[in-house]
Amino acid sequence: QVQLVESGGGLVQAGGSLRLFCAASGVAFRINRMGWYRQAPGKQRELVAAITRDGSAVYADSVKGRFTIARDNAKITVNLQMNTLKSEDTAIYYCNADVQPIGTGSYVAWGQGTQVTVSS
Repeated sequence: QVQLVESGGGLVQAGGSLRLFCAASGVAFRINRMGWYRQAPGKQRELVAAITRDGSAVYADSVKGRFTIARDNAKITVNLQMNTLKSEDTAIYYCNADVQPIGTGSYVAWGQGTQVTVSS
């Protein structure tokens, strides 16, 4: 089973920046699409950004121009650079990956989540 471990969350003032990291570990697998989701209190989990193995990225409209997603296929990591943070970016951020194990069916893996709090 692949494990995703996130780091980099914290408290920042509005207008500031944070970078989130996510590393995948496990045995005999390939990861296709990787992404970041977030869930604010009382709201549904939503896609923030995702990136394919060849580097094609998509972003939620609310973060376009402020957030940048990047991945390292060799190290099996994905990070999210968040600039010009706003109070509405406050949420728990989850790393997500489409995992293709060798010899079995694919599945979606999730990290444990990291809290991002933006103070106004």
